[in-house]
Order: sequence, then structure tokens, then C-alpha cells
Amino acid sequence: MQDPNRFMDEKCENRLYIGNLDLRITEAALIKMFSPYGKIVSEDFLWHTRGPKRGEPRGFAFIQYSNKEEAKLAKEKMHGKLACGRPLVVRLASEKYLVETAEKSSKGAGESNKTSLSGSSSGQMNRSAKIAAIKNKLKALGEESSSSAKKQKAEAS
Repeated sequence: MQDPNRFMDEKCENRLYIGNLDLRITEAALIKMFSPYGKIVSEDFLWHTRGPKRGEPRGFAFIQYSNKEEAKLAKEKMHGKLACGRPLVVRLASEKYLVETAEKSSKGAGESNKTSLSGSSSGQMNRSAKIAAIKNKLKALGEESSSSAKKQKAEAS
């Protein structure tokens, strides 16, 4: 008996998710950046379709190569590479799907459940690191605003 998801899995093995795209990056620029790694058979550049940002890029896209080796090479070479000052996030589309599925299915569940669903704790560490960075930034902003308020009071006196 054949696995009904087999075709989807094969398609996703040569399909890349490209995220953290600067809004100035065009479809043509994206194709130009990724074409040295193999034959691109399709490209989906996502745009906002409604609301105030209608017609603007959404900041991510999908590129499909003719085979999985080309996709893996592009992923290795382009993940983390700076484009317009921002590090690109490049994953196999199947990895992106698995991460999103694990996150959606664990909403409202304990933190340990999230770790076991994703298959490793590395995603959780990244999340914890991000939370710590945000807390530090908020603390620094709070200190900055309180010191400027003290300065204004001193100048007013």
C-alpha cells in the first residue's frame, strides 16, 4: 500500500521556504540569488492580498528546485546569508510544515509537550533565548526612559 503523503513529501524535499526577506527584495532578485545552486522549476513569492498592506511582499517565499540535492545545496549555502542587511532563513518546506504543525498542535499544552513534538529541544532554546533578549531590551528601554525622565525633572528645577 502506498503512503498517501508520499507525493507531498517528495515535492517538499526539493521545495525551500525562504523567510526573513527584506521588503525591498523582488522576485527577480530572489531567483537571481538562488539560481546558482540549481534549476528552479517554480517560485512562489507571497504578497498581502488584503488590508492596508495589500500588494506589499509578505517577507517570505518558496522556491522549488528540480531535485532535492540542489535544494539542500541552496539551503546550506543561503541559510543565514545577509540580504539587504537581514539574515535569510532557508529551510526545506517540509521542515517548515513540521515546525508549524508541532507549534499549532501544542498550543495550550505544557512546554515539555512542545519539546517532544518538535523532536528536539533546540527550537525551545531558541524561543527561550528570544524571550530573554526581549526582556533585556524592555529592561534597557525602561532604564533609558526613567533616566531621561529624571534628566527632564532636573532641567525643570
